Amino acid sequence: MRRGVHLLEEVEFHPMNSRRPLEYLRWLTDYKRADDARAAGEHELTEGMSIRSREIDLVGAFYAVGITGHPQFKVVTLWDCHGGWDGGWRQMLEIYDDVKANLFLSDIDDLRFGAYSRPLGSAPGAPLLADLVAEGYAAPLYLFESAEVRPGAALDYLAAVREERAPMMADHRHRLVGSYEVQFCDTEVVTLWGTDIDAHLAVQRARDAALGLDDEADPDHRLLSWRKRARDFLSGPWRETLLSPYPGSKLAPR
Repeated sequence: MRRGVHLLEEVEFHPMNSRRPLEYLRWLTDYKRADDARAAGEHELTEGMSIRSREIDLVGAFYAVGITGHPQFKVVTLWDCHGGWDGGWRQMLEIYDDVKANLFLSDIDDLRFGAYSRPLGSAPGAPLLADLVAEGYAAPLYLFESAEVRPGAALDYLAAVREERAPMMADHRHRLVGSYEVQFCDTEVVTLWGTDIDAHLAVQRARDAALGLDDEADPDHRLLSWRKRARDFLSGPWRETLLSPYPGSKLAPR
C-alpha cells in the first residue's frame, strides 16, 4: 500500500475583515465539491481556480479558533492526494511544467494576505483520510498540533504518539485522525485529533488537577508524563491549537 501524501495549507487574511475567511471557505468548498464529480485521472489547469481534479481532494476546511493561539483571521485546509506521489501530487506539480499564464489568475486575488503550505507524508499506522471519509467520520472540533523534532526523529515521535499518547487521549474522547511527517525537511511533524468542546475542556481540567491547580476535577497524571516523554524527541517549539470545521467540508458534521 502506498504512503498517504497530503497538503496542509494555512491561509491568513489581513486587514481584520471577518468576511474574507467566509468568502474564501465558500469559494473553496463549492468548487471542490463540484470536482468530486470529475472522472478519475481527469485534471486541468483552468483560469481562476487553478487545477481541477478529484484526486486533489479537499478533506478538511477549518476556521482557526483564534483564541487558542492562531493569528486572526486564519483558515487551515487539509488535502488528500489520491494515488500518493504519482497521483494528486504529480497533478499539482504538472501545473509548473511550462508555466502558463492562467497559473497566475485567480478568482480570489487580493482576498488572501498570505498562505503557507506544507507537504505531509502519513506516518506508519496513521489513519487514512480516505478511510475516514468513507466512514463518514466528523467531529465538531479538531486539535491541531505542530511540533519541531530533533533531525531524523519525526517518525519516532509519531510512533510514540500512536502507541502511547493516542490511547490516553482516547480516554478523553480525542481521536487521532492524522499523523504526519512534514516532507522535504526532517524536523517537523503535524498531528490532528477529532474532539468536541466538552472533551477539550475536560482534558484541560484534568491536566490542571494533575498540576495541583484544580481541586474540583479528577487529575490525569498521564498528561504530564506524556509531555516529559515528548521531550525525548522535541528540539524546538511545540504548539496545539483548535480548528472548527467549515460546514460542507468532508470532516465537518453533516
